[in-house]
Amino acid sequence: MEINIIACVDANNAIGYKNQLLFHIPEDMKRFRTLTTGHTILMGRKTFESLPHGALPNRRNIVVSHQNIQLENCEVFPSIKQALDACQDDVVFVIGGSSIYEQTLQLADKIYLTQVESASAYADTFFPEFHKEEWDECRECSINILTSNTKETLSCTFYIYKKKSKQNEINL
Repeated sequence: MEINIIACVDANNAIGYKNQLLFHIPEDMKRFRTLTTGHTILMGRKTFESLPHGALPNRRNIVVSHQNIQLENCEVFPSIKQALDACQDDVVFVIGGSSIYEQTLQLADKIYLTQVESASAYADTFFPEFHKEEWDECRECSINILTSNTKETLSCTFYIYKKKSKQNEINL
């Protein structure tokens, strides 16, 4: 199993406000779609509820929730461990929220991070701090883009972080 985390953060590591993304960046959405299509996405219940059309198409949607719920086109598990146990042969992308990111960070092989250079005026949900020295950083590209929700121009950089210990295990 390969575990990847994917997120878009602002300068303060904020990822959301009132259960919505801070930024609607077309290039980031395209990158997300390209990376996750055909794979398993794992998310918390609140992240699932924030999706405007429910389960994302062309992906295996897994939701972690302590509530005994059924969601259309999703598999629901009460814990991350049980969810990951069901994904042994999969490429998994963890798509949020904050608690799910925090619980999977040490398990992740890669982090696909879109870093917006400015700080959002409003934020109540944050990406967990991680020790960048434990990861190899690869900068894909930096761009100035126009957001689709606020029509403001933002500078952002697409990063991939590969866990050093995971990479070393592969090389042994």
